[in-house]
Amino acid sequence: MEATTEEYPQEIDEQLTTFNSSANAVKAMLEKLMSMSRNDLMQKLDPLDQAKLDLMSVYTLNSLFWMYLVTQGINPREHGIKQELERIRTYMNRVKEITDKKKAARLDKGAASRFLRNALYDPEDKEIKKAASKKAADTASEAPHRKRPEQS
Repeated sequence: MEATTEEYPQEIDEQLTTFNSSANAVKAMLEKLMSMSRNDLMQKLDPLDQAKLDLMSVYTLNSLFWMYLVTQGINPREHGIKQELERIRTYMNRVKEITDKKKAARLDKGAASRFLRNALYDPEDKEIKKAASKKAADTASEAPHRKRPEQS
């Protein structure tokens, strides 16, 4: 292994080691993904998760192609792959927005109105309203009562 480290500058040794471990991690993940039947996997997922899986797959493949272009000495920023990755990122952001909307808190109108009613509760107002309703009930009871005509 000593002979290979002398063939390239020492400064990039750490970067190559990191790249190698990342490539091995990608390989392991792809092997795990490829071991499952795509139809079986898709049946277990809801539509949003299916979209996430599809986007992750296509983004990964395009990223690997980006790396391939770099290894071949081609500048990927001047290649069509850059626009493709940007397009995929746009769709990934849309899926993220949908996911965030699902996670957002929803307003329970009944609970909110009870909360506001109780927060704005004033005991003096209640006493005034009670007195007014009692007075109205007393005046109604003091008024002469009409007899209803009996219906046959």
